[in-house]
Amino acid sequence: MASPNLSATAASSSASSAASSSVGSGSRQITDIRAPLWDHVTILEKPKPGGGNILWRCNYCPFSKSTSYTRVEAHLLQKLRQGIKTCPNVSFEMLSDMRREVEKCKELLERSKACTVSLPVAPSDNSKRTKRGPVSQLEKSWALQDRKHLDALIVRAMFSGGISFNFLRNPYFREAFAFACSRNLPSYTIPGYNRARESLLKQERRHIETLLESTKSTWPEKGVTICSDGWSDPQRRPIINFTAVSEKAPMFLRADNCEGEYKSKEYIAEKLRAIIDEVGRQNVVQIITDNAANCKGAGLLIEAENDHIFWTPCVVHTLNLAMKNICEPKLPRTPTDEDMQVWSRLEFINNVKVEATMIKNFIMNHGMRLSMFNEFSHLKLLSIAETRFASVVCMLKRFVEVKAALQHMVISDKWSIYKEDASTAQHVKEKILSDVWWGNVEYILRFTSPIYDMIRFADTDTPCLHLIYEMWDSMIEKVKKEIYLYEGKEPNEESDLYSVIHDILIARWTKGNNPLHCLAHSLNPRFYSNMWLQEGAGRLPPHKDKEISQMRMTCFKKFFRIPQELAAVKEEYARFSSCSEEFNDPDSIHDRWAVSPMTWWTNHGQSIPLLMSLAMKLLSQPASSSCCERNWSTYSFIHSVKRNALTPERAEDLVFVHSNLRHLSRRTDAYKKGETRMWDVGGDSFDSLSGVGLLEVADLSIDEPELQAVSFGLGDAEDEGVELEETGNEEEA
Repeated sequence: MASPNLSATAASSSASSAASSSVGSGSRQITDIRAPLWDHVTILEKPKPGGGNILWRCNYCPFSKSTSYTRVEAHLLQKLRQGIKTCPNVSFEMLSDMRREVEKCKELLERSKACTVSLPVAPSDNSKRTKRGPVSQLEKSWALQDRKHLDALIVRAMFSGGISFNFLRNPYFREAFAFACSRNLPSYTIPGYNRARESLLKQERRHIETLLESTKSTWPEKGVTICSDGWSDPQRRPIINFTAVSEKAPMFLRADNCEGEYKSKEYIAEKLRAIIDEVGRQNVVQIITDNAANCKGAGLLIEAENDHIFWTPCVVHTLNLAMKNICEPKLPRTPTDEDMQVWSRLEFINNVKVEATMIKNFIMNHGMRLSMFNEFSHLKLLSIAETRFASVVCMLKRFVEVKAALQHMVISDKWSIYKEDASTAQHVKEKILSDVWWGNVEYILRFTSPIYDMIRFADTDTPCLHLIYEMWDSMIEKVKKEIYLYEGKEPNEESDLYSVIHDILIARWTKGNNPLHCLAHSLNPRFYSNMWLQEGAGRLPPHKDKEISQMRMTCFKKFFRIPQELAAVKEEYARFSSCSEEFNDPDSIHDRWAVSPMTWWTNHGQSIPLLMSLAMKLLSQPASSSCCERNWSTYSFIHSVKRNALTPERAEDLVFVHSNLRHLSRRTDAYKKGETRMWDVGGDSFDSLSGVGLLEVADLSIDEPELQAVSFGLGDAEDEGVELEETGNEEEA
């Protein structure tokens, strides 16, 4: 700690005299160039011999305290969260002068030091040792000098190659060094450039394919979903990727280069046929794509050609389109009266979105405003791409989190000092201080929260096909509850806003609903239990719901073409749904609510083999193509702008190895604990989050706290601002 009112060292004394005419106000002499802010306080009591804190009083306010110089600096320079309150009487001009004074003193102090940089050197022989005395037995046993030198070589290679620190958590990197250290390989050299990109890459792909056989062996029993999506690589070549998903285990299959081809529904259907034959026609349960017209047409062609394969639109894309219709309504060129009525009900939502975007852009695009905001908030304003799922809600949620910081910023003296864009700045200030505007923001978040929560749940690889039908009904009821609570209406009254939102959600559900959702819903034992039926008014078990029963019979007729099998499965379902005969057992009835659907069928479904086989497949399927969306992040991470010379074939091999190694790693115990815990998530602040890190997590979505904790440092779940991107575009059907 620098001592106040004491003479500096000889080196700093000369620098101090040089600074006396340029630092601070006038020609004031700096007492100690190492701690110039001691001159802005009055020393009440010097430290005792041997060191300690100093009792001082601020020259600008009556505050006094016994601390070190660090607290003096925090008090005067208005640094927050430093364990001491800031000085209220330091104006912005005084603060700027003191900061310049501190910076110039640091610069002059650095000039007085010797500018030498020591580099790591090779370990020296014992004859050249600088340490006195014989070599210790510990150094002999552990070769400490050699270990230090190896550490230096490893990090030097990382620094020169621009490799992230997170790479040191990679289990395969650690395994390679552990293997080398346990073997005597004196003449070994690492693989060369051409060998790594040719033979070793092909060898690793074959090895991964062998390891994936254990996953493929579960497909006949558990079934598999084929997900497909399109993208363009850095050279604008169109690429379609295909992923197989079964029971929370996505497997990358291939990425086809479609350069020079017209991506019609017939072309996409031909690609899907090849994938179905590769996976095994009898194993495929459904095909999931987005809502683009050509993808929908291709899916319907495949569905018409196969008795047991369904095309299912991605639920997350469907929900996101509904969210956009609500939060970003658009008027057609020639609007009808109905269009105008819808716009009038949703106009306030669009206005809030536009105003929030304006506030964000004003702060982000002006360096001084952004600097002010960073002083008041440890969180950042999110800049979210329009194609990101629930982009408007994500932005407004962050606005609520930084509300206090925004308000403190615009009422501070600093906000009015800068006169550029004064009219816009005044408008921003009025909005941020408007209780009406913040009330609208919170209201929008309340009634869109059920939709947002469902997007978060479905935007994973978790098997949830059997939950979608019930979740959609519950989501609509929750939206109604929030709107009616805000408007103070009774359930039997009408709400104009809810009527418009209800029509949007129902229209999207009608487009995205699929008989497979109803059949999977019917095979979930939980929806027949009294506990579930009593949770909500008007709930019916699936076998008593007319719409579900019609859709279920459509699926039964598609899955079971032989009349005898169709009759048998109908009889099995009647016993299962009515809890009759062997299902009238107390354990069976109790477990319908108490255990997971898969566990119930494993324990109680043996007497109805046809229905059990169908249930085991449907209960293992996802409801979205999110794995494909995340895979494009992997693809752009590997086939980036800097590596745009990669051929599509080599890029596909790299993506195949990269994606499936992660898939295999997540199935191990080491992935959940130890040095390599969640090694493929984030790391190195948010540099890697713009690529593969954030979107490559199968079980975490959008803003999971566990994801944030790992991404920004274990044990520190502070959410920093990142730019989230979604590579897949969504189109209206």
